Amino acid sequence: MVSKPHTDEVYRPKRVPKKPISFSIQLNEEQKIAKDVILNNTITLLAGAAGSGKTLLACNVALDGLFRRQYDKIIITRPTVSKEEIGFLPGDMREKMDPWVQPIYQNFYTLYGKEKMQKYLDGGQIEIVPVSFMRGRTFLDSIVIVDEAQNVTHEQMEMISSRLGLRSKMIICGDAHQIDLRKKSDSGFKFLYKASKKIKNLEAITLRKNHREPIVEDILEYYKEEQEKRPNTILSGSRLN
Repeated sequence: MVSKPHTDEVYRPKRVPKKPISFSIQLNEEQKIAKDVILNNTITLLAGAAGSGKTLLACNVALDGLFRRQYDKIIITRPTVSKEEIGFLPGDMREKMDPWVQPIYQNFYTLYGKEKMQKYLDGGQIEIVPVSFMRGRTFLDSIVIVDEAQNVTHEQMEMISSRLGLRSKMIICGDAHQIDLRKKSDSGFKFLYKASKKIKNLEAITLRKNHREPIVEDILEYYKEEQEKRPNTILSGSRLN
């Protein structure tokens, strides 16, 4: 029998790590490098254009950690509508958030299969928490994915990053060229990205390889150039996923 050490911290028996799970899609070299960055830091900001594989990589890291028993739970959050508006939507919290987290579900299904993933979703090991409901929470032994973080404000980003408890990790995914906030300067993602140069265990990395049809990269590059020429036009509010 393992004796409990004399400490104020909650005692947890040492976990037996499982072998890594074989996923349906393998990471490319760029994603493997980014994964090492995520594994070696407490909070990682994962930047990249639409189709760069940010969310897929975040889901890969989260599932791998869950299957290895490094974490008890995967927490998924992203900016949506307000707390009051969510309250009017039908169903429980997961059903209310389904329209906004479908891209993350699709990445889980792509990596590990829909039927296999469903038991983790139904069993509560994957929890959906809207940004507006995170205040007051502390996530212990969890890996947190923040998606579409370019639309998180400074105040929200400060609140989200302070929810991280012991033995936990956070992956913040965003694209600074897809900010839908009225003022791009209000984006907490851009602010924290710069702060990563000064804060220990906070790292930022950008994925540049496109995983969609080549024309997608050409279109995104064109929009980027036009936005830089005309920052106050409707182009600056484009919504691409």
